Amino acid sequence: MSHVLHRNISISVPIVKSADGNYLIDEKGKRYLDASGGAAVSCLGHTNSRVIEAIKTQLDKVSFAHTGVFSNEPAEALATYLIEHAPEGFGNGRVMFLGSGSEAMEAALKLARQYHLERGDEKRSKIIARDKSYHGNTLGALATGGHKQRQKPFDPLLIDVAHIPPCYAYRYKHDHETDIEFGLRMANTLEEEILNQGPETVAAFVAEPVSGASLGAEPAVPGYFKRIREICDKYGVLFIADEVMCGMGRTGYLFAMEAEGACPDIITIAKGLGAGYQPIAAVMANEKIIKAILEGSGNLWNGHTYMSHAIACAGALAVLKVIEEDQLLGAVRIKGEKLESMLRAEFENHPNIGDIRGRGLFWGLEIVKDKKTKEPFPAELNLAGKIKTDILENGMLSYPSQGCVDGKAGDHILLAPPYTVTDEELHIILATTKKCLQNQLDKVTS
Repeated sequence: MSHVLHRNISISVPIVKSADGNYLIDEKGKRYLDASGGAAVSCLGHTNSRVIEAIKTQLDKVSFAHTGVFSNEPAEALATYLIEHAPEGFGNGRVMFLGSGSEAMEAALKLARQYHLERGDEKRSKIIARDKSYHGNTLGALATGGHKQRQKPFDPLLIDVAHIPPCYAYRYKHDHETDIEFGLRMANTLEEEILNQGPETVAAFVAEPVSGASLGAEPAVPGYFKRIREICDKYGVLFIADEVMCGMGRTGYLFAMEAEGACPDIITIAKGLGAGYQPIAAVMANEKIIKAILEGSGNLWNGHTYMSHAIACAGALAVLKVIEEDQLLGAVRIKGEKLESMLRAEFENHPNIGDIRGRGLFWGLEIVKDKKTKEPFPAELNLAGKIKTDILENGMLSYPSQGCVDGKAGDHILLAPPYTVTDEELHIILATTKKCLQNQLDKVTS
């Protein structure tokens, strides 16, 4: 009997014992190809010697010193690296390091509020985000997300956050619209909501550059985020880019917003930052935010015991250096194009695949009951969950999920293999996904 409070305490899960490159190995010796990076985390596989050595080296020096008294070399070096590679406007910005993406989103919301208070703008406390989004599982982050099924049990505890429609072309784009027209229409819903809430009360707008867990790798159409930036500037609203899942190389860019031609005010990053070797997340604040704090209180109104943990920062810095030295951003683009081509060749004409979407090594398949009407399968079938189990039994890790249509119904499969994935492994990913998807479709359609 396990005494761990697992995500599902009614079933037994395999115990992982070791790893080999992009594979995890359980207690019985069964190997699992990691095609989802454990929710887009393990971008370098599981046994990168340079990252492991960096962690061991730092452990021999010092592991922890409270940030109320000390800084440490890995944290300083990691912050400098991120700022030097950040989008425009972050040149004199700063970074705080935390333990998870949810913590990062909580800290980003607090930072947005602090920015306005430092400037004497006390009315600005409201947050606007997008429907069908996911920003974390702590209360503030959960409220900011737009995934109704995840929120429902905790509704009485959640702050009131306004939501606008996502830039979800498969379901929201009109037949007569161009991508540019659609993007402008979706972006302009932000302006409408700001005016509805009262421009003087809105603190920040939050969005994932490429939606992850809730929409299955949905990128925005060209021009969408440029218009979002214009609207935020017009009304004095901060733009928080949640790059927890899509950042740090996942889309072929170190920062996912690089592909959008627009710069946010605050960026949250996590999963690919540490690549799973240590728990770490970060909040990056641009020059405007830091200037307001320096001219105000001079203090960050947010603190955690394990902020800027030396070992976590050492590991993350090594991850970024491996990505740079091994030219993995370019590899992600090349491998991503191969994966896209393979998915389209296999599934574009499949009667139950409604949409194939993504960027870099971040791809999603939306599963539908009727391709013509885009009707999803009933949520109670738990098709995504059954596909996930089947894929696991066939020796692969994937990330199927539900709720992309209305927060409950709508199944999709998210694939986010390591940046080091081989061509052979891409073929295994395709074959396993095809086999297990069809296995479960045959059961629910027969």
